[in-house]
Amino acid sequence: MKTNKFTAVMQTIVDTYGTPRYQEANPAYLTIVTFPFFFGMMFGDMGHGSLLFAAASYMIFNAENLKNSMFSILLPARYLFLLMGFGSFYAGFIYNEFFAMSTNFFGSCYNMNKWENIDMVTVS
Repeated sequence: MKTNKFTAVMQTIVDTYGTPRYQEANPAYLTIVTFPFFFGMMFGDMGHGSLLFAAASYMIFNAENLKNSMFSILLPARYLFLLMGFGSFYAGFIYNEFFAMSTNFFGSCYNMNKWENIDMVTVS
């Protein structure tokens, strides 16, 4: 399979489970979309997702400077980290989570204080 810098890491993930046979569909292209999305659904947090997105953006823009550093082993996966950070930030926005603290951007349609004014009658 022909790959580039963006698709190489996804092809590697697919190859760990099995390589497609001749004239079979390559699931790596589907994995490019679904893997970061499912990661975001599992790790949905705006704070952690933004940190992952920022670190991946730094690796993308400074790839030449990082080639001879200790982060060189992470460089092939920098685009995957970028998509995973975006997916995590997006899911965290939907879940209203920021560093495991709930946020309230949209409000709620539920009245959580409706039981305060009702006298509870005990049944004996």
